[in-house]
Amino acid sequence: MKFPLFNFLKAKENALDALNSPTLKKIKSLQEQNNISLFFHKEIFHHTLSYPITLILYDKLRGLYIFEIKEWSFDDLKDATATKTENSQSAEDSLSFSKTHKIIKQKFNELEHNDGVAIFNYLIMDNLSSLEYENLDDSLKALLPKEKILFSDSREEEIIQKLQNAAQESFDLPSPQQVFGTLFIQYTIVENKECLHLCNEDQINFIDAKISGVTNLKAPLKSGKSYAILLKSIKELFKQERQKIIIIKPNMIAKEILYKRFLELLEHAIIEIDLMAFEILTPTEYLNRHLEKLKMPLLKEDLIIEEKLLKKQFHPADLIICDDADLMPKSFINYLKKSASKADLLFVNEKNLEETFQLSKSYQSTDTKAVFHQTNPYAKALHLIFSLLKEHDPKEIVVISNHQTRQNLQEDLSTYIKEEATLLDASQHLIEQKLETLLLLSYDDIFEMRVKHTLLIDICSQELAILHYAFGITQERVHLLYEEECDHIKQLKEEYESN
Repeated sequence: MKFPLFNFLKAKENALDALNSPTLKKIKSLQEQNNISLFFHKEIFHHTLSYPITLILYDKLRGLYIFEIKEWSFDDLKDATATKTENSQSAEDSLSFSKTHKIIKQKFNELEHNDGVAIFNYLIMDNLSSLEYENLDDSLKALLPKEKILFSDSREEEIIQKLQNAAQESFDLPSPQQVFGTLFIQYTIVENKECLHLCNEDQINFIDAKISGVTNLKAPLKSGKSYAILLKSIKELFKQERQKIIIIKPNMIAKEILYKRFLELLEHAIIEIDLMAFEILTPTEYLNRHLEKLKMPLLKEDLIIEEKLLKKQFHPADLIICDDADLMPKSFINYLKKSASKADLLFVNEKNLEETFQLSKSYQSTDTKAVFHQTNPYAKALHLIFSLLKEHDPKEIVVISNHQTRQNLQEDLSTYIKEEATLLDASQHLIEQKLETLLLLSYDDIFEMRVKHTLLIDICSQELAILHYAFGITQERVHLLYEEECDHIKQLKEEYESN
C-alpha cells in the first residue's frame, strides 16, 4: 500500500483522544522542572480567523515547539510506503505545520516587528512504539524522522532529550509571557505596550468556560477579574458566540476606565470584532434603557427601581455581566435577576449566589503593604502627603475619605503645601477630571482606579467590602488613619499587618 506524502501527512487527529494522550501527560510533567511552558488545544486569533493549535510548547532557552498527534498504529503502517510529491520532503512540510508557522510569524511581525523565535516540529504517536518504528519501510522513516517523533514507549528523559537536541541553548530569547502573549491574545493582560501578563490557569479556565443561566464569578483582590471579563467578552464576540454583551459598572469613571482597557486589549490583539456588540453601562444607564423602552420617565440621580420594572422582562443583550455585584445596591441586583432572566447573567462577587467560577490567584507579583496610624487622622494625612510628595508624583497618591474631609484637605493642601488636589467626581466623564494631580476620592469613587499609595480616612463608617476594594486598587502601600480602633480596623490588622 502506498501513501502520497502530501495526503499522508494530512491525516487528522481525534481531539478527544488527544486529551487523553499518555505522551502529552509526560510532557506536562516535564513543564516545571525544565523551564518549559505549554498550551494545549487552543486557538490563535488573527484578524477575522482563528487557527487551532493541538499543542505548542515554549522552551525559553531554545524556542517554540509545535506538535501534531497522529493515531497510526503499527498495523496501519507496516505495509505502507510513501511517495514524495513536489515541494514535500518530510514531516516538516506538512500542511498543518506550514500553516501554523505562517500564522505564528505573522503574529510576531505585526506585534513585535520581527519573525519571532525558532519553531521546531514534532509528532506524537501514542499507538506506535520505537521498536515497531524500526520495522517500517525506509520511505516512511525518511518521511517521519525518528528524532522528531515521541513514541508510546518514550520515557520522560528521552522526550526532553529529543526536544533539547533541536537547538543549542540561547539566553537571548524573549520570556514566555512575551511569546504566548503575542500568540494567544485572548489570555493576555495588557497593562501597557511594554507590560504583558499571561493569564494564570484560573483565568484561562474562566475565559474558556461556557456561561449559561445565572452564574457567579468569585474573584478576590488583585485576581485580574476586570481583565478576565474583558478578555472573555473579546473571545466570545470574536468567535461570534454572542450577539451582544453588556458589562455593568458602578459609576461613570469606572465605566470609562474599563472601556479604555478594552480598547487597549483590542489594539494589542489585532482582531476584528463588532464594537457595537459590546457596551459598558452604569446601573442608572441600564435602568434608563428599560424605562425608555416602557416609555416611563428616566432617572437623573437616585437609583429608584419601580415595581413595574420588576414585572417586565428586558433583553438588551444575550450576556449581561454585573461587575462588583457585592458593592451594588441589593435592589438593583434583585432587579437584574428578575428582569433579565432571558439572558445569560454573570455576577462578579454576588454574596447571595454560590460560586460558579473562581479566580483564586493574583496575576500581580507584589503584595500591598498596610501601615496603621492611630492618631489624629486629619493632621497625619497632611503630614503623610507632604512626605510622600518628596519622593512620588502627585498622581501616584490618592486620599479616600468622606465628603467633608475631602473638601477640607483640598483647601489646606492648596494653602499650606501649595499642592493642587482634585475632588474626583465619579459621575462625570474622565475627560472632565484632572487625573494628573493628587486625587481626593470618596469611597464611592474608587472603582477601577489604580494607584501606588492610598490614604484611608473615616474608615469605621464604611463597609468592610469597600475597604478591601481600596486595598485592591493600591499597588504598593495603604495607610489607614484612625483615632479609635473599631472592628474594621481589628479585622484589617489581622489580614494585613503581618505584611
